[in-house]
Amino acid sequence: MKKEENKRKEVVYEWICDRSYVPMRFRDLAVMLNVKAEEKEELGQILEELQEEGRIRKTRQGRYEKQKEETCVGLFQGHARGFGFVCVPGEEDDIFIGEEAGNGAMDGDEVCIRIRSGSRRRRREGEVIRILKRGVTSVTGLYQQQPEKGYGFVLPDNRKLGQDIFVPKEKSGGAKDGQKVTVRLVDYGNDRKKPEGEVTDILGFAGEKGVDILSLIRGNQLEDTFPERILNRAKKVATEVKEGDYNGRKDIREWLLVTIDGEDTKDFDDAVSLTKEGKEFLLGVHIADVANYVQENSGIDKEAKKRGTSVYLPDRVLPMLPEALSNGICSLNAGEDRLALSCLMRINEKGTVTSHEIAETVIRVQKRMTYEAVHRFFTEEDAEGIPGDIQEMLNGMRQLSHLLQKRKQARGTIDFDFPEAKIELDEEGKVSRIRARERNEATRLIEDFMILANETVAEEYFWRELPFLYRNHKGPNEEKIKELKTYLHTMGYSLRKSEKTVKPREFQKLLSSMKGKSEEPFVSRLVLRSMQQAKYEAENAGHFGLASSCYTHFTSPIRRYPDLQIHRIIKDLLRGRMDEEKTEHYRRILPEVALHAGEMERKAEKVQQEAEKLKKAEFMEAHLGEVYEGRISGLNKWGIYVELANTVEGMIPVAGLYDDQYEYRENTGELVGIHRHRRFRLGEELKVRVTAADTRTRTVDFELVGKGEKQNGKHRNKIDRQQ
Repeated sequence: MKKEENKRKEVVYEWICDRSYVPMRFRDLAVMLNVKAEEKEELGQILEELQEEGRIRKTRQGRYEKQKEETCVGLFQGHARGFGFVCVPGEEDDIFIGEEAGNGAMDGDEVCIRIRSGSRRRRREGEVIRILKRGVTSVTGLYQQQPEKGYGFVLPDNRKLGQDIFVPKEKSGGAKDGQKVTVRLVDYGNDRKKPEGEVTDILGFAGEKGVDILSLIRGNQLEDTFPERILNRAKKVATEVKEGDYNGRKDIREWLLVTIDGEDTKDFDDAVSLTKEGKEFLLGVHIADVANYVQENSGIDKEAKKRGTSVYLPDRVLPMLPEALSNGICSLNAGEDRLALSCLMRINEKGTVTSHEIAETVIRVQKRMTYEAVHRFFTEEDAEGIPGDIQEMLNGMRQLSHLLQKRKQARGTIDFDFPEAKIELDEEGKVSRIRARERNEATRLIEDFMILANETVAEEYFWRELPFLYRNHKGPNEEKIKELKTYLHTMGYSLRKSEKTVKPREFQKLLSSMKGKSEEPFVSRLVLRSMQQAKYEAENAGHFGLASSCYTHFTSPIRRYPDLQIHRIIKDLLRGRMDEEKTEHYRRILPEVALHAGEMERKAEKVQQEAEKLKKAEFMEAHLGEVYEGRISGLNKWGIYVELANTVEGMIPVAGLYDDQYEYRENTGELVGIHRHRRFRLGEELKVRVTAADTRTRTVDFELVGKGEKQNGKHRNKIDRQQ
């Protein structure tokens, strides 16, 4: 129905855009378009929508004509300083919206903007002329009550919203000064008055355990609980494999299988097995058969699709599936029979898959292993608690992993290696320690096996020409490569190829040449930032970073919805259900599944990053005045970003550099002193003192500690030394 309405709207728009068209009033348009009396209301609606979209305008005389100014529709992204940007679908560059040109638009709104002509700025500028759809309907923040007046204001956690929210006394819901609350926006305000809201939920006092993260969750409209009916339905799902479940499956319960995960993992969606026949390896990657328990379009499935992904935060996990499933029957717990989808691969001594089988299986994991234990076994020959047959299998897996890494290196796979933060909390929910989470041989081994399984599954279904979901990663654009080359040049490195012909192998060579060097993490991040974001799509476009012609996500159906959707396609084919009707069904739904999953993935990443920044700021509040060593991780005209050994990043404001007047030079990516010519470059080592940390803005401020300067705080060469 919507498709037909859009088609009629385009017909009207094309008529108004025609060269022979003369601006007409409504009744004349209706006559010329042969609109019947009962269809006039629809025509009026179409004309109204075209006006809202900025494509046509109505003159003072009531005549409709094409909008003569350049207009477009996009998503408004606000900034704490009042200005913003509009992201227009299909256009690479955002459009700058000055503070005076926002006209009431808030972060997340869909807006129609007028492009301003005559701008000399590199970036196009615009003005919001109409707000088409509000992106924010509720806001979380800190409630501040006005003494003896009753009314209050909410200071939004999302500082991009730019304005406090006025809350009348009768709409405060009993909130007290200093509490975190959620307010529903009842009035978006204007130039003369602030937005107005009504308190709908009181989260607790700021500083109470878990309130900071809960506020982030609610503020980004993420689900932190399941509806009661979904929890009840999940509890009714079988808690053990039933006799009838074995029918039509390959029974491999006698195979030697292990899971290898982090120490704090509770849901196990992948297990591995390995045997050798002569010089060939028989690798099994066994994935929990979640689709057997979560039927398409069931209540649980709709809830999982809405969430799109599990979200991992410092103090909690927001699971895609209820715990009764994710930690229960769908988890590959050691010693228990479980249903799986297995990718069984025969691999030669060069690391090439010579044949494979994808099968529905029944498995039983013999032992749960951790990355830490496997790493100790490989490096310290610590075999405590590991049976002899599993030791032999682990040694074979290590050998195969090395082969696969050589093969990936030969084809040009880019191996990003930079530390991620491991945030440890005490019983009160406060940060007790932050350290860099290191990759080791055990984590790489599992990465290698999962990547191989994902490639193998993707290739089979690509050649079968069946509807499928792919994980595509396109190469970087020319502008990003030019920017990257500038930064690399200041650090003494280069990319040999031109912007148009750069291949994954060039990035691989660059990163390989830096292995073990102190600049490696920063160059890895620079290269990653130059890349486009990986996407879920229904058509295969290859994966640039992996130098893979075909890739998918098959290995995590407990925590990613695209994987669950892929499992359904595989099972329908294996069970002979992939008829013409099924094929058409998947072709119809997959583009929307890919789009929504991508949106939820980006939202989850945003919340995870903000939660991490918040906890890092909280941690550094207890270390004001202390001195640390770090490296420059970013530069702009406002300041120098420095990353410490524990991954905390803070900024030295340019205004705080008193020895000279500094300017940022885009052509070299450096901050340069005008008089003394001191240069600050990416990757450079600096000593800094912590001067401020703010959990509301989630920022940390440093000041530069110069040579010979008296240090007022405790001196620490390495942040991890005493933590």
